[in-house]
Amino acid sequence: MSVIEEEGVRGGKGVFREICAEDDVDLQPTEIESLCMNCYKNGSTRLLLTKIPFFKEIIISSFTCPHCNWSNTEVQSAGRIQEQGVTYTLKVRSKQDLNREVVKADCATTTIPELDFEIPAYTQKGSLSTVEGLIDRAVAGLEQDQPVRQVGTAPNISVLQVINDPSGNSFVENPFAPQKDEVLTVTQYKRTAEQDAQLGLKENETKEEEEETPGNDIETLRNEVLVFNTNCPECNAPASTNMKLVQIPHFKEVIIMATNCDNCGHRTNEVKSGGATEELGTRITLRVTDPSDMSRDLLKSETCSVLIPELEFELGMAALGGKFTTLEGLLKDIKELIVSKNPFTCGDSSTPERAEKLEIFGKKIDKIIAGEMEAHIILNDPAGNSYLQNVYAPDPDPEMKIEKYKRTFEQNDDLGLNDMKIEGYREDISDS
Repeated sequence: MSVIEEEGVRGGKGVFREICAEDDVDLQPTEIESLCMNCYKNGSTRLLLTKIPFFKEIIISSFTCPHCNWSNTEVQSAGRIQEQGVTYTLKVRSKQDLNREVVKADCATTTIPELDFEIPAYTQKGSLSTVEGLIDRAVAGLEQDQPVRQVGTAPNISVLQVINDPSGNSFVENPFAPQKDEVLTVTQYKRTAEQDAQLGLKENETKEEEEETPGNDIETLRNEVLVFNTNCPECNAPASTNMKLVQIPHFKEVIIMATNCDNCGHRTNEVKSGGATEELGTRITLRVTDPSDMSRDLLKSETCSVLIPELEFELGMAALGGKFTTLEGLLKDIKELIVSKNPFTCGDSSTPERAEKLEIFGKKIDKIIAGEMEAHIILNDPAGNSYLQNVYAPDPDPEMKIEKYKRTFEQNDDLGLNDMKIEGYREDISDS
């Protein structure tokens, strides 16, 4: 039996136990004999598998050598790799921005473009710190190796700090949650094959398998459920992903992808638009007046943002991914994302004001779901691929307003349309 299995069997309460003041008896570290890499004699390593509440599982290891007195302490993440990578872009404009708390995974890259400064992935261990703490740690490392080299910023200069984490496990605090943060941009993205390889993930399918997929036969896709071999995002065990084309009445086709893991029971689902980007963006505004509105079918694409003016709340593009659910399901997902999954709502990182603010936000969401509070739900999709059910179809819905608008240059840039050439490309190919 391995060390991790022994730790999980002890107490019979699972491998990772949450830190608790009353658990000082059962939650004991495991001690094993280890080789000292300084003097090559035997020392001892103490391992503790624990879980930080509302954050993730971690492995704390401490090595000491009685012969040369060398010691080393590490904290390693034991949480699962997320389905998508994440990039946090923070415009540091004041001293308060430097105090934002940051969860930085060891595979994350931190850059400051104005200083031509970068902290590459795997050069720092995972940490829970602040923006200022990350910079101070990097400066200390540079001063240790290169005493004459210094990194600093003028106090009145606005700088941009970018944290790019392909594992999706890093986090930058939004002190204004649940309101939108004007200086913080969060973008989720699909990892490349190289990033999957760096994270030790198995590629879902080879190039030959992709070519054999009957993707050119639309009728086959409409009538069959396609199955792909993949890995569970929770336990990394072999799993299967089902894909099906579904026609939404009075709208268009969408692709629904669902992954089920027989090993741990984890389930995920994702919705992709089956059509092209529309010529115009779409803004859908629904006035929620009755609990029956919660049963409306809703398609939120990855490019769609959600606004609730009564709560001064905005959910940016890519957050929550693509979903085909009901209005109630979307509101519950928003509450879970903002209130339950926020790692800074408890423990030393939490403040009474922040916790009370998020608790009030969650209660208002519950009131909207129960029909006790009127609100407007706005779906703004510049790609035009989102949908909200009209329960009066084919007649107009008196509580819903659908607007078509011309995208701005910035919106086209976010969708990658400004660099897309759709006219005259054949002539360019022949000339080359």
